[in-house]
Amino acid sequence: MTKAELIEGLANKLPGVLNKADAEKAINILLDDIIAALQQGERVNISGFGTFSVSVRQARTGRNPKTGEPIAISASRSAKFRAGKQLRDSLNDSSQQGSSGNPPSAA
Repeated sequence: MTKAELIEGLANKLPGVLNKADAEKAINILLDDIIAALQQGERVNISGFGTFSVSVRQARTGRNPKTGEPIAISASRSAKFRAGKQLRDSLNDSSQQGSSGNPPSAA
């Protein structure tokens, strides 16, 4: 699902309340608030869905796989997501009923 599909779905589920432009504003506000919290090092917990947090990686020395030459890899921060119990359970329940999101295996 893309951001545009998410916006369209929200507008379609609330036809008299939100038009597409308002739905886009709502999604953008939500994402901006999550990003701002993560930039400040805060965790974002959406009950029943999951938790976004910041992962910090220390600076280290790596190797160029082509030449074997050592290279400096700078410290970095990235976002990580951990699914909540309700989300995990809903994913596992749907896969047991034959409607999993996994592609069919080639035989």
